[in-house]
Amino acid sequence: MMEWTDRHCRWLHRQLTRHTRLYTEMVTTGALLHGDVVRHLQFDAIEHPVALQLGGNDPRELAVAARMGEVWGYDEINLNCGCPSPRVQRGAFGACLMEHPRLVADCVRAMRDTVRVPVTVKHRIGIDRVEDYGFVRDFVGIVAEAGCSVFIVHARNAWLDGLSPAENRTVPPLRYAVVHRLKRDFPHLTIVVNGGITTDAQIAEQLAQVDGVMVGREAYHNPWWLASWDAAYFGDTAAAALDRDAVEARMVTYMTRVGPELPGGWYAIARHMLGLRHGQPGARRWRQVWSDHRLKGLPPAEVSRRARAAMRGEPVAA
Repeated sequence: MMEWTDRHCRWLHRQLTRHTRLYTEMVTTGALLHGDVVRHLQFDAIEHPVALQLGGNDPRELAVAARMGEVWGYDEINLNCGCPSPRVQRGAFGACLMEHPRLVADCVRAMRDTVRVPVTVKHRIGIDRVEDYGFVRDFVGIVAEAGCSVFIVHARNAWLDGLSPAENRTVPPLRYAVVHRLKRDFPHLTIVVNGGITTDAQIAEQLAQVDGVMVGREAYHNPWWLASWDAAYFGDTAAAALDRDAVEARMVTYMTRVGPELPGGWYAIARHMLGLRHGQPGARRWRQVWSDHRLKGLPPAEVSRRARAAMRGEPVAA
């Protein structure tokens, strides 16, 4: 989820769930070896457990990047073998790596030889229009031989030609049965399913077949859903006392503290919580206030006051 699940998004999500594992947006090895390391790896200790997702195809570079992630304190290193974007394809990593399982195995082995934290792989169930179960079965089998024991499987093929990244999230059909079959064929591995999951009922259905569920865009657009997860899936009822006003107040405090150091100020943080009131009366008016670029110069607390007033239907000055 490039440019979505940055550290500010994850800070919000951690206010809603203490136990759900959070993942970074994909960070390329080039960005870490030749770019701004602090910008890419900085995170708040509150985010644990948090995994660093890497993009790359060179075992040595991935080993260095993985070691950097471990030094910075990440709990897991995840290799992306599922992103179908043309830019990623030009770099010969992401989903196109599935065509080279032995290279992926070399990458996993190099990272595992370098770090002590778990090294995991996220991938698709196939490439382009070929729906051959043997393709993904052999991919998982070969990579597992390198020591990877956790596979996060997006239950769609990646169509590398003719579809945009957005279309690749909706056009290739979801085939959960393929992921379920992987779990049956590799019972000793941890198989986590991803793709198109938007309800608790769907999560329950998947957990009857596999070991875990990864939720992406629905968690971003409807973050309040996360507030029920600790009680539902981890037996922790402490989050039951949460309410949206309290979470917004925490975000205001965070924006006040962190915003001044960001190029976009607090506005760069606020965009991640626009779904917080999803489904509530007045949510659209609340969201419009927080999205109003004319208010960037105001303190976050004042914007919050105006947003909640707008939500109640009270007039708000521009």
